[in-house]
Amino acid sequence: MPKSETILTIVTFIYGLAVIFYMISWIFKKELPGKLATGSMIAGAAGNTAGFLLRWVESHQMGYGYVPLSNLYESLVFFALSVSLIYLFVEFRYKMRSIGAFASIVPFLVMAYASLPSVESSIQPLIPALQSNWLIAHVITCFLGYAAFAIACGISIMYLIHSASGDTEKGPVSRFPNPETMDELTHQMITFGFLLLSIGIITGAIWADQAWGRYWGWDPKETWSLVTWLVYATLLHARLMRGWTGKRIAVLSCIGFAAVLFTYFGVNYLPGLHSYQ
Repeated sequence: MPKSETILTIVTFIYGLAVIFYMISWIFKKELPGKLATGSMIAGAAGNTAGFLLRWVESHQMGYGYVPLSNLYESLVFFALSVSLIYLFVEFRYKMRSIGAFASIVPFLVMAYASLPSVESSIQPLIPALQSNWLIAHVITCFLGYAAFAIACGISIMYLIHSASGDTEKGPVSRFPNPETMDELTHQMITFGFLLLSIGIITGAIWADQAWGRYWGWDPKETWSLVTWLVYATLLHARLMRGWTGKRIAVLSCIGFAAVLFTYFGVNYLPGLHSYQ
């Protein structure tokens, strides 16, 4: 097993520890588990970065020399890293550790999925269609956008739990940020993710023209990327032009992330040019 895979396997357990500590900190309102949770998330993100960079080095050592973004395993590693980094920015910027009880679950589950035997993790030479710098720009922007949508979905779930709770003055729900803050942060994350997804679709179209001689071909992943884009475009339109806030935006945020998950995982079971991703 390459050293990068060993490191990334350890990272999975570190993310798992972060989930446990965040949950304890949120439910029992304890400061020490909260600090341990943040420390675990930082350690996980650092190990995730190290594993990603080492895999890059290993590909050069094997004579392939590519940025590790070319298959499902590598995209999962980068997705987990993106979520953890964006979450840590949110935690340090807004001092809202309770969000970690929901956000930290994503990188843990993603890395756990990447560790399954069914996910091919070997380093292999790139097929011709993947030998493009446009691929790097396309994947990075799309997955940073996906990560922002994941954080937005986590906050939206918190908002919906808060809305459904009969007593928000005590118990774990009382330790959520106030509804206005959650609503605004959801909007910010979705705006950021929407911008990056838009850039990702554009760079993907340029890459498609370079690889296959056409900008758009209604491949299943292209089609569902457009569906995802339209869901979030509808959400932003409803908020900015119709004045939607709160519960309706939170529900649309969850629907949007469901579309993201189908775009990422679901279309892999459909025949198409993106089936390797």
